[in-house]
Amino acid sequence: MNRMLIDSHVNLHAPQFDPDREAVIDRAREAGIALMVNICDRVSNFAAVRAVAEAPDIWCTVGTHPHEAKENPQLAADTLCEIAADPKVVGIGETGLDFHYDLSPRDIQASVFRVHVEAARRTGLPLVVHTREADDVMGQILEEEYARGPFRLLMHCYTSGAELARRAAALGAWFSVSGIATFKTAEDVRAVVREMPADRIIVETDCPYLAPVPHRGRRNEPAYLPQVLEKLAEIRGWSVQDAEKRTEDAFFALFDRIPRP
Repeated sequence: MNRMLIDSHVNLHAPQFDPDREAVIDRAREAGIALMVNICDRVSNFAAVRAVAEAPDIWCTVGTHPHEAKENPQLAADTLCEIAADPKVVGIGETGLDFHYDLSPRDIQASVFRVHVEAARRTGLPLVVHTREADDVMGQILEEEYARGPFRLLMHCYTSGAELARRAAALGAWFSVSGIATFKTAEDVRAVVREMPADRIIVETDCPYLAPVPHRGRRNEPAYLPQVLEKLAEIRGWSVQDAEKRTEDAFFALFDRIPRP
């Protein structure tokens, strides 16, 4: 079977892509990106997220980013589960904690995050976790919730500390590597990538953000994913072909609602 490149985290519904969304998607395909997962930023925006996933090679998630948690502090797991019945929805999130910007109160971030965990537990879909400057609280919530019942989780665009990575890995977490790993100043991120479980690493662009070197400073897009994969291979001492196979296998093990070609 031919190997494939998979962008596990795109934001193609973002307004940055309004002028040329279809051209961006075409460039991704030309670059060999076979699958993309369009990530929901807030439940109220799900229709726009889902519209992008009408394409046969694009899937999506449902959830509310911690920045937006204040929009619906009473969000219910039932709501997430109902939307997740759509066969194109393959994950719950992006959700989590962001104590860097604190755009939503921390207690609301935490309570809304726990609602997403419950939805992931009930649906069996992977939880897409955002965490920034919240290592201790994130580790505590994940461990408490996992003790109540297991769920699968992805630590997306992981740039937090080694200790949280170890705690999450102990719960069976997957990790995704982004363009940040290519940044000259990101040796601390690369050090954590070296220790991630080899069979639970996937790659992403998080476009339109975090364009990898040599595109840093530009709008990111899925066509730049090969630079992320190449850096992951370099960090881990793998060939690019091996990295491609490993990340593909890990992706389908996690996002198992997506039929594997």
